[in-house]
Amino acid sequence: MLVVVSDTHGRSDHRLEGRTLEAVREADLVLHAGDFLTRSVLEAFESEARELRAVYGNNDPTELRERLPADRVVEWGGLRIVVVHGHEHSDTALAMLGRQAMADLVVVGHSHRPGFDGERDPPVLNPGSHADPRWHRPAHAELRGTGEEGRADGADGASVSGRIVEPDGTLLASFEL
Repeated sequence: MLVVVSDTHGRSDHRLEGRTLEAVREADLVLHAGDFLTRSVLEAFESEARELRAVYGNNDPTELRERLPADRVVEWGGLRIVVVHGHEHSDTALAMLGRQAMADLVVVGHSHRPGFDGERDPPVLNPGSHADPRWHRPAHAELRGTGEEGRADGADGASVSGRIVEPDGTLLASFEL
């Protein structure tokens, strides 16, 4: 399973709870689309996740900007995923970034608004914020490989299904890639 989170906005810990904490612990890979806020929060994520790939956000200090890239490409489940915080990207810029990276999916944070837009090319996933939802519902995203044996490597005609979930386990949306 791949778990996607963003916009933690913490001072001392990962602020994970409920299903979000379980999912991060279960995941083979966790993507974080930026705005940890402190080194302590990044390190708390690193201690919970088997593998963490992250980018920095507009609220991350220089210390994290020197440690994390502004964007990155990740291969998972037969997908090529580009991850960026999004504070410097319009919808057009996100589409161009995705196409330049030959991505199957763009992961973006910044707005704290969870959602999946499958009409865009490539599709765009915003996991929202699990800990600082502001005017939106708190959320994270979970992606799983499907197919004959539920393989996450995309083999044998497998596809990827995804869902956006609240920390209490409430399903907000589901999608297919």
